[in-house]
Amino acid sequence: MGDKGFFWRRPILRIASFIIFLQFAHGELSYSIPEETKRGSIIGNIAKDLGLDLKILSSRKARVDMEGTRKRYCDINLNTGDLITLERIDRESLCGKKPSCVVKVDLVLENPLELHRTSIHVQDINDNSPLFNDDFIRMEISESAEKGTRFSIEEAHDADIGQNAVQRYSLQKNDNFILAIDNNKVELVLENKLDREKKGDLNLILAALDGGSPQRSGTVVIHVTVLDANDNAPVFSQAVYKASLPENSPLDTVVVTVSATDADEGVNGDVTYHFGRVSDDEVNIFAIDPKSGKITVAGVIDFEEQSLFDMRVKAKDGLGLTSYAKLIIDVTDINDNAPIIDLKTLTNPLPENMSPGSEVGIINVQDGDSEKNGQVRCSIQENVPFKLVPSIKNYYSLVTTGQLDRELVSDYNITITATDEGSPPLSSSKTVHLSVADVNDNPPVFEEQSYSAYVSENNKPGSTLCSVTARDPDWRQNGTVIYSLLPGEVNGAPVSSYVSVNGDTGVIHAVRSFDYEQLRSLKVHVMARDNGSPPLSSNVSVSVFVSDVNDNSPQILYPAPEGNSFMTELVPKAAHGGSLVSKVIAVDADSGQNAWLSYHIVQSTDAGLFTIGVHSGEIRTQRDISESDSMKQNLIVAVKDNGQPPLSATCSMNLIISDNLAEVPELKDISSDEKNSKLTSYLIIALVSVSTFFLTFIIIILGVRFCRRRKPRMLFDGAVAIPGAYLPPNYADVDGTGTLRSAYNYDTYLTTGSRTSDFKFVTSYNDNTLPADQTLRKSPSDFTDVFGDSDGSPEAQSKSKDSLLC
Repeated sequence: MGDKGFFWRRPILRIASFIIFLQFAHGELSYSIPEETKRGSIIGNIAKDLGLDLKILSSRKARVDMEGTRKRYCDINLNTGDLITLERIDRESLCGKKPSCVVKVDLVLENPLELHRTSIHVQDINDNSPLFNDDFIRMEISESAEKGTRFSIEEAHDADIGQNAVQRYSLQKNDNFILAIDNNKVELVLENKLDREKKGDLNLILAALDGGSPQRSGTVVIHVTVLDANDNAPVFSQAVYKASLPENSPLDTVVVTVSATDADEGVNGDVTYHFGRVSDDEVNIFAIDPKSGKITVAGVIDFEEQSLFDMRVKAKDGLGLTSYAKLIIDVTDINDNAPIIDLKTLTNPLPENMSPGSEVGIINVQDGDSEKNGQVRCSIQENVPFKLVPSIKNYYSLVTTGQLDRELVSDYNITITATDEGSPPLSSSKTVHLSVADVNDNPPVFEEQSYSAYVSENNKPGSTLCSVTARDPDWRQNGTVIYSLLPGEVNGAPVSSYVSVNGDTGVIHAVRSFDYEQLRSLKVHVMARDNGSPPLSSNVSVSVFVSDVNDNSPQILYPAPEGNSFMTELVPKAAHGGSLVSKVIAVDADSGQNAWLSYHIVQSTDAGLFTIGVHSGEIRTQRDISESDSMKQNLIVAVKDNGQPPLSATCSMNLIISDNLAEVPELKDISSDEKNSKLTSYLIIALVSVSTFFLTFIIIILGVRFCRRRKPRMLFDGAVAIPGAYLPPNYADVDGTGTLRSAYNYDTYLTTGSRTSDFKFVTSYNDNTLPADQTLRKSPSDFTDVFGDSDGSPEAQSKSKDSLLC
């Protein structure tokens, strides 16, 4: 009845084990599931059981993490909240014979981080049958064995647990043996004495049954051989046999020979030798000759695997009586194992700023040999900034001995050599590859100490001036160079309004069109910065030189090209050939050959009367003045520069051949008009000073006439009537070009057709060039102002006297 009750309850238990349940134990969600559940089966709705909204599972990136297992046995369905199986779950492989098999599952939610611990209990099912180690068991029992004698049988094994494991054994019914089970010990009990003459062999079937549903079982056949009665068992010559054997002994090497004798005669005295209890590791190492008892080497003898063998040798006579002797084999070591180098830890890559003496790795060296054969010395090759420092037994520290520099050496292949002290010594090597990680320790370096760029004026905006290049030996972003302009000013404007630099290539471009007359050169500073942290940088100066282009025509300062000034020159009738009459003063804002000026008379009233210095601009008479020459002479002078193509300007000069100012009515009319234009402003002053002014004027006229009579050429050869207002304040002459030179000054300047005379000393000019748009120009009214400044002062009179006497 008990067995029947057990079997009808099993299906109910089986069904119950498949029911998935949940419970909260100490705040932990728990499910139960039978092993071998199909993939995709639902374990439970974890979202519902935890009270989670399905909408947040995806937004909070819900996921399942397994604890203590490499496989993911389950996952969550984000749409339904179900916890489902992903893999086949085998309780035996997962937990073995443990009575409880639990898989820990964590449900993780993000934003905010939230964790729910879940336990899945894997229930055992009866999926394994009981198994015996052998399918066939041989036993030899003497017919003289007494009733009640017990013979042990190895029990069966079942991978399942609990009721699904082995519950009972069953022995096929026979006349001689019954089955006894005590504390899982299985024994055959001799119930009736054996009689070899009646039945010499018996075959018994032993079955092991588990308690699962459906029930599983396993069987083994026990073959019993009934032996004849034997009075004497074999006796060994020694109770213990000892032998010493070098490792790696060749096959068939004789280890020892055992010997036993039997006092019986005939078959009962025939002795054979066998191994008794032998482990799985020893079973194939040695062999024993059943007849002679000679034990030989049958496998590999390795001292490092096993240095001592403790075995049993069995002597058996013809009818099954046995005796045992102990066999101890001592294996001696030889140096047959090279050291083994094991890299335990390694820092790789190494930062190049690692300080000397830093530990970068730990190395363990093992040698399976013993004594001196196992003593090891370890070293590395020279010429590397590393060394081995012995630590605890068989451990070494790999440390740096110098400063690392990735820019010099970026990789190291360190060969570690370990050598034992055996005879002969054995060694092994291991190569360790170390990379040096870059640190931003190098600033960018420009290829040149300074750069120069040359550009012609009137260049197009955006044109390339030059390129700067900086190299950074660091790696990746630490070696990536970015170029930029340093802040500064040029002529009061930001330097960025003149030039720009490409941040990636270092190419410098012109932002605007340059004008040589305004800016001849500029210096900028370019910074090269890397992308390291912190960034490093260096600077370089770039000088930009603007070259001149012939883009400025000559500018005539005297006579004024507009023709609105009083530009008439007085030539005395007594002037001889070669006398200096006047001078054309012109400048060119360009430089070099673009400013080399030449003067040419392109039209004149009398072509053979006057000539002009090609480079000086001085107008001189070619011959003596004659009575037949026209009193009014007009010259058109062209001033041309030496540029390519050349540019030019023209002016007109009126020359009056006369000894008396009064003889020229045009000049008198012009003077009257000029004075009338100022009459309103100076009326009161004129009335007060008219007497003084008149007397001064008479004295000047008499002085001029006196000088003319004594030495006519003294005045007109050495002095030219050029108004002082036309003197260029900032122009400098290029030797031989006709542009004013600071060394060439006229002592006396006279104006004609005016009631006043201006005697003016001129100082040396500087070397700066006056821009074209700043040239001084005078109108007729301006001459009146200039002439009125002298006022006959003592200083002016003194200057006048000095001029006349020179």
